[in-house]
Amino acid sequence: MELQGKLVKVLPSVTGEGKNGAWIKQDFILETQEQYPKKICISAWGEKVEALKRLQLGDLLKVGINAESREYNERWYTELRGWKIDVISAISGATPGELPNQSDAPKAQPIAATPSSNFEPANLSEGSFGGEVEDDLPF
Repeated sequence: MELQGKLVKVLPSVTGEGKNGAWIKQDFILETQEQYPKKICISAWGEKVEALKRLQLGDLLKVGINAESREYNERWYTELRGWKIDVISAISGATPGELPNQSDAPKAQPIAATPSSNFEPANLSEGSFGGEVEDDLPF
C-alpha cells in the first residue's frame, strides 16, 4: 500500500537489543492531503531511520507501507511500517525540524460584522433574557 502526505512531525528514535542484535525504530507523522486530512503514524526501521534524518518538516512524501497487527495479552496492536520513502516535493530554505515560514501563505480576510437592526442586547443583571422563557430542557 502507499500513502501520500506532508511530513508534519518526526518522533524521537527508539533503540533496543533483541535476539537478532541491535535495532532502531523511529516514528513519523504524515498528514494526508485530502478534503478531510488525516494524521497517520508510520514506523521506520533500520536504515530507513537514516533516510528520515535527511527529510524536512513540510516535505511532501510518498510512503510504501505494510500494515501488521500482533496480539499481546489478549490485546491487538497495529503498526504501519514504512518500507519505501520517496520525496515528491521538498521544502527549500527550511532547516531540519522546522516548518517553513508561514508569512508567505495567503492571509484569511476577516469578515466584517454587519449590525442587525433587530438586535437588542440582553440585560443580564435582571436574571432573565428580556422575558420569561419556558425551560423545555430535560435536565
